[in-house]
Amino acid sequence: MTNPLRFSVLDRSLVRSGRSPSESLPRTVRFAAEAEALGYHRFWVAEHHGVPGAAGSAPTVLAAAVAAATSRIRVGTGGVMLPNHRPLVVAEQFGVLESLHPGRIDMGLGRSLGFTASVRRALGSGRESAERFGAQLAELLDYFAGESDPRAIPSAGLRIPVFVLATGSGVEHAAEAGLPLVIAAVRGDEALLRSVERYRELFRPSLWSSQPHVVLSRSVAVAETTGRARELLVPEAFSTAYSRVHGVFPPLETVGEIRARRFGRREQEQFERAMVGHVYGTEDEVAEQLQSLVDDTEADEVLVTTSGPDEDALLDSYRRLARLIPG
Repeated sequence: MTNPLRFSVLDRSLVRSGRSPSESLPRTVRFAAEAEALGYHRFWVAEHHGVPGAAGSAPTVLAAAVAAATSRIRVGTGGVMLPNHRPLVVAEQFGVLESLHPGRIDMGLGRSLGFTASVRRALGSGRESAERFGAQLAELLDYFAGESDPRAIPSAGLRIPVFVLATGSGVEHAAEAGLPLVIAAVRGDEALLRSVERYRELFRPSLWSSQPHVVLSRSVAVAETTGRARELLVPEAFSTAYSRVHGVFPPLETVGEIRARRFGRREQEQFERAMVGHVYGTEDEVAEQLQSLVDDTEADEVLVTTSGPDEDALLDSYRRLARLIPG
């Protein structure tokens, strides 16, 4: 690649078929140590509630375990869903994390609600919760700026990098608060380019960021051949397609198990849709695709989200991608 670019990892602690959710969490911690050794810039974990195929339900707790198992890589969340929490509690949690691991903690925030109606009821969140995101974000930032009553201890005065995940109006919230933007990147997506352009147009410098900062989030698969790289994307694409048809995101199955299935018409349509827009191929092919994506968006980082049941093949993909990290 011709331009310097940072690569980071978002691991969503997805559950492998035939394994328990509790087995996925230690694997995330081990993977973080491997990502650090490979030279990745950040390692983030996610928040999911009541999802059979995702074990990461308490991101700040998991981030603490990741930070304790590593020494250099930045650790954070992608993200904490602010409508599910009180801003004071989120400020306190990240204040503790930053105090224990100074200079290494990131706070990624989202506005997504629970996956199902029963989860949303259990969390006490609804559409109005998402609509309050801007006010919640401002309150949370005030706790770190030391401009709140009560004061958040030990958070007041700490300058933790804050990122906003762009779902819905997230672009506007990130720009108006002067925060870096994390946005899903689909190659050839004109809506992506318009969103990034709007973010830069609306951006207001803040205590947290003096200029716009764009992080592209995308599945990236690298292998010896293009076909093998594409296969790495199949398990998560199928789980995504299944969730859109049946309302449940299941544990990841192997490519062989998926090929043995009989797809219904809607499943086939959703699967084909879920396989579009990813970055995959050999190292040279992926370098070219990423360079094109970054040139189009002028992005500062790429946040890789690839998951799969074949841990060896997945780690090999991350090793190959790490070779593209500027030395």
